[in-house]
Amino acid sequence: MAAGAARAARRDNAVMRDSPARPAPSPAPLQAPLGDAEIAELEGLLAALPAPAQPLDASALDGYLCGVLLQPQPVPAVDWLPRVADADGTPVPDTPAWRRIAALARRRHDELGRAIDARAWFDPWVFEVDESGDEAGDEGPPPTPSQLAQPWVAGFSLALESFPGLAALDDRALQEPLAVLFAMIDPEDLEDAGPLGPIIETLEPPSTLAEAVEDLVRSVLLIADVTRPRGAGRAAPARRGPPRRPR
Repeated sequence: MAAGAARAARRDNAVMRDSPARPAPSPAPLQAPLGDAEIAELEGLLAALPAPAQPLDASALDGYLCGVLLQPQPVPAVDWLPRVADADGTPVPDTPAWRRIAALARRRHDELGRAIDARAWFDPWVFEVDESGDEAGDEGPPPTPSQLAQPWVAGFSLALESFPGLAALDDRALQEPLAVLFAMIDPEDLEDAGPLGPIIETLEPPSTLAEAVEDLVRSVLLIADVTRPRGAGRAAPARRGPPRRPR
């Protein structure tokens, strides 16, 4: 019986060797980053949402998504998506336009998530002013780099107000990157900076839009070191990228 069992085992092993290997499942293909045309489409769809919706613009949406991704616990899309269309989170009708907005927002969310996880540079949606536009009659001074970044920071702030996990953390390593971000908000709109106030007062505002963009990216990645740790040491952005050109 022992010899028969051995022959059966050899026969079974031979069958296993001769059987073709089952291919490993291929990972889902990564979707391409949103291009300028898709960003413009997204902004147009958001702006066209009927009242009483108060949708985010593209820059605020980008900051909002970063604030969502930096929460210490993952935020489900069912929770963060409604505030894309309305800052108060009021549901909007399920229309083809809204489904397209949701699809584009999810793609940007995933793109930002990959960059944050890799501690890699990403291009925040902060836009230069198009001086060739139809604002020729405006004699006021051009916006400062901090003012151009304010919509992005406002969206980031909305995420922290909507999902308080990050704001509730008591970690000194968060204070400086948060102060750098909130220093770009108009002081009149910054009601209570709390312990960030003294740090904000020591910061020099960015002198160029490229510096403001780098401040945004670096702050996001430093916050991620606390809320989404990936081992010892702190990572800085891999490179500095230019600000986006006006649409």
